[in-house]
Amino acid sequence: MIDRQTIERILDAAQIVDVVQEFVPLKKRGVNYLGLCPFHNEKTPSFTVSPSKEIFKCFGCGKVGNSVNFIMEHEHLTYPEALKYLARKYHIEVVEKERSPEEIEKQNERESLLVVTAYAARQFTENLLHSDEGINIGLAYFRERGFRQETVKKFELGYSFEQRDAFTKKALEDGYKEDFLVKTGLSIRHEERIFDRFSGRVMFPIHSLSGQVLGFGGRILKSDARTAKYLNSPESEIYHKSKIVYGIFQARRAIMQEDKCFLVEGYTDVMSLHEVGIENVVASSGTSLTQEQVRLIKRFTPNITILYDGDAAGIKASLRGIDLVLEEGMNVKIVLLPDGEDPDSYSKKVSNSDFTKYIKDHETDFIRFKTQLLLAESNNDPVLKANLIRDVVRSIAVIPETIIRTVYIKECSMVLEVAEPVLYNEVNKLRQQKSFQERNKYPGPEDLPVPPVQSVKPVQFKTVTYYSEKEIIRLLLKYSSRELERILRKEDGKEEIITVLDYIVKEITTDELSFDDPVCARIFADFRFYSDQGLFPGDKHFVKHEDPDISRLSADLLSDSHELSRIWKDKQTFVETEEMKLKDIVPDAVLKFKSDKIIAARKEIMTLLEEAAKEGDNDKILSLQKRYNTLSSALGIISKQLGNRILL
Repeated sequence: MIDRQTIERILDAAQIVDVVQEFVPLKKRGVNYLGLCPFHNEKTPSFTVSPSKEIFKCFGCGKVGNSVNFIMEHEHLTYPEALKYLARKYHIEVVEKERSPEEIEKQNERESLLVVTAYAARQFTENLLHSDEGINIGLAYFRERGFRQETVKKFELGYSFEQRDAFTKKALEDGYKEDFLVKTGLSIRHEERIFDRFSGRVMFPIHSLSGQVLGFGGRILKSDARTAKYLNSPESEIYHKSKIVYGIFQARRAIMQEDKCFLVEGYTDVMSLHEVGIENVVASSGTSLTQEQVRLIKRFTPNITILYDGDAAGIKASLRGIDLVLEEGMNVKIVLLPDGEDPDSYSKKVSNSDFTKYIKDHETDFIRFKTQLLLAESNNDPVLKANLIRDVVRSIAVIPETIIRTVYIKECSMVLEVAEPVLYNEVNKLRQQKSFQERNKYPGPEDLPVPPVQSVKPVQFKTVTYYSEKEIIRLLLKYSSRELERILRKEDGKEEIITVLDYIVKEITTDELSFDDPVCARIFADFRFYSDQGLFPGDKHFVKHEDPDISRLSADLLSDSHELSRIWKDKQTFVETEEMKLKDIVPDAVLKFKSDKIIAARKEIMTLLEEAAKEGDNDKILSLQKRYNTLSSALGIISKQLGNRILL
């Protein structure tokens, strides 16, 4: 458990823009910041961060909350884990009470797997840097490849001992469970034996965006035709190789600063580019590029340059990756390295400045790249050239932006000497094909994440009050301390100021009404406590509440999708705001709240009447009818107060 005082220090220190900007590039728009939502794929930014309110909200998928909620959602952490993450970021010491064995047992599986991978990364690094075997074999390999000590530490490289069960035995001795060692793929269970997956390999930890170790890549150092040169962690609860790119944790800031990302194939390629000063680089880790990986990169920049080894066969096999990048609306460039070279080998043959210059001089767009690559094979054969044109046209057709497609069609026309109308016709034919549309449609609202189905109580009448309850809480959150009216006290002739908080709490508690929504009920209980004490909660009390449900709902209710334009403010144009109309809005909201409670109560009575009729209980029927009529009269009075509004 983290004590309340420490939680408050963490929440006070966490700046929402600072926290979010580690994962999402933001641009200032007026008083707020705007970016592409990290929780669903979108083309137009709808993800808004408000530094004054200290909240974020996506008006596309509805995700909302404060700094802690953001970390919880983005990194799939529990509330205490998210607090610890922010505490580390802002150098705040967290002292927890010692957990009992029962509490440790209750830790969720994901957290336990992350604990195991973090332990493994530390252990492999320790092996590499502080053991004779690690120094003589693992560290010697990295030094032979020309990697500096700072690069080894930066990527947390390690070494797994050659003894088949060395890591597993050590982990079990240190109290880590065999089940979690197997689930992370660090250990393999076979019949009665358990042994290491990565024995005798140098280790490359694979990090999440926030730096958590999700899995590993291991390279064997012995020549053995029966053993794979590289071995990756298997898919698990925390590691999905199709959704992560190697080096993203180390590269994310540089990608945003340079507004460009270099994509290479392997771990050592990434490290080699860091050595020459190019840090905005990630690797697909030897796997075919996936849509999820492209979207991850796109969150930081729309510009990507793919570095291909000088190997024609390998390039042709990976051309599909270009179409994936184009499909996401990104700007793609390609650099082809000299024959027989990869980023790792070539960066060590030339100086840093020459390597950087080579990349700059040889960047080319995908049309020229594909054309040069495939024209050499066509050998002026008309049929083969026609196939090449179709190949390029298919790539152009997947681009979602019409203007960008048009530019590429013009370039294709010049390079391949084909009339533009012919190319337009082919592109349009492809885009009109149903199979093409289904495969390449750009995600829209129907593709937003579907929220999990919540268990619903059989009694439905309480849902009537949901919106009016939220409106009461919204008014309290925004205007609790605002003056609503002044009254003259008869006893002493003095003026009494009635605030929004005083009015709402008195109206609701006098009629002994309650909130059906549990989160709204907890927020109102807090407001009632403050009202009883003659106090007001601080501006950020609920947004920074230790209950994540309260902070999330508060952030949602405080987020506005529209704000008055600065142009109107500068012109000093009079616009009547909600705050100016509180004398009308607040009483109406309270009356609507009461009417919804009455409607819900009448529905409940109707249900009870049906049951009483089946039982033939006439006394109960008469009593319920009397209550129903009383409630109906009260509803009629409220309707008149609301201007004879029809209440359903």
